[in-house]
Amino acid sequence: MISIIVAVANNNVIGKDNTLIWHLPADMKFFKEKTTGHCIITGRKNYESIPDKFRPLPNRTNIVITRQKEYAAPGAIVVNSIEEAIAKAKETADEEIFIIGGAEIYKQSMHLVNRIYLTKINHNFVGDAFFPELLNFQWKLTSETKGILDEKNKYEYDFLTFDKIA
Repeated sequence: MISIIVAVANNNVIGKDNTLIWHLPADMKFFKEKTTGHCIITGRKNYESIPDKFRPLPNRTNIVITRQKEYAAPGAIVVNSIEEAIAKAKETADEEIFIIGGAEIYKQSMHLVNRIYLTKINHNFVGDAFFPELLNFQWKLTSETKGILDEKNKYEYDFLTFDKIA
């Protein structure tokens, strides 16, 4: 199983200036619960957006995609393509591989994934990184859970799961 995990605003924004725009601890908890113990595949810029003290993400096999031949990411596996990343992840016999971004990696991998875990932030944000449009004929909504609005999670949100239609 190859899955994408992403948080997306109403207007498909996922970030700005290589950072998350919103603070939503419930989504960060969801991300950690889903990806811990699994392989995660990320682009170099997305990887570098993770604060140093959290890199590589703990208790996960971190695979970083970059075109930079001499790139080093201590504690992570560095590859040059999405296909190479997936091949490395499959070598671990992981039952579910997670693609965690950024925008270009999502775009390149949409045709390769079976599932999308999408946290829908019910707000529009100004950003420069976008998640690809989900075409209705390619994906079926299989799970929907309403997020809980509270003092820490100030935006309305929903946890959605889409499975690829065979």
